[in-house]
Amino acid sequence: MSAARPRICSAAGVLLSALATVAAAERFDIDGRHTRPVFAVKHLGFSTQHGRFNDVRGTIDYDAETGIASIDVTIEAASIDMGADDWDEHMRGPDFFDVAAYPTVIFRANDVVLGISGASRVAGRLALLGVVRPVELEVSAIHCGLEVSTKRHKCGADITTTIQRSEWGLKKYVPFVADEVRLTIPVEAYRAER
Repeated sequence: MSAARPRICSAAGVLLSALATVAAAERFDIDGRHTRPVFAVKHLGFSTQHGRFNDVRGTIDYDAETGIASIDVTIEAASIDMGADDWDEHMRGPDFFDVAAYPTVIFRANDVVLGISGASRVAGRLALLGVVRPVELEVSAIHCGLEVSTKRHKCGADITTTIQRSEWGLKKYVPFVADEVRLTIPVEAYRAER
């Protein structure tokens, strides 16, 4: 009977450690005014075109001491902004984001480690056009502090990644409009008020 005791104690220790991490994590709410994903794609061999999404929301549960975080971000696909109304409507249609059928783009990652003093790589899952696939993000060092204008605590970072859009079913005009899409996402989030 005594031989089983160390395993029980060890399991209890792991559980208590996990609970302590959850308790230490703070909730941060995405600041949609300063979190607007930008994408870049080669266009017909002439240039690199850029677009962005203007409506982003979500939460980050983040422990500043350990760097452990869980991320849940939703992008309203209809908020795509290409700089021209007719182009925006085309991108919202069935050839591309088909926002009537798939109104949101979602990224989620659980129990990932964000770099406190340097860049880190974060593995998560991206849901787009009803397809969910793994994606890895490169995240700059996290900066947290008091935002002077609002007098609220905020954290922020810059995120980059490259995806093959066809893997999510965005195949229109490939290869004339490139399959490879570069994403750059400035992220800022306020500590949730209690």
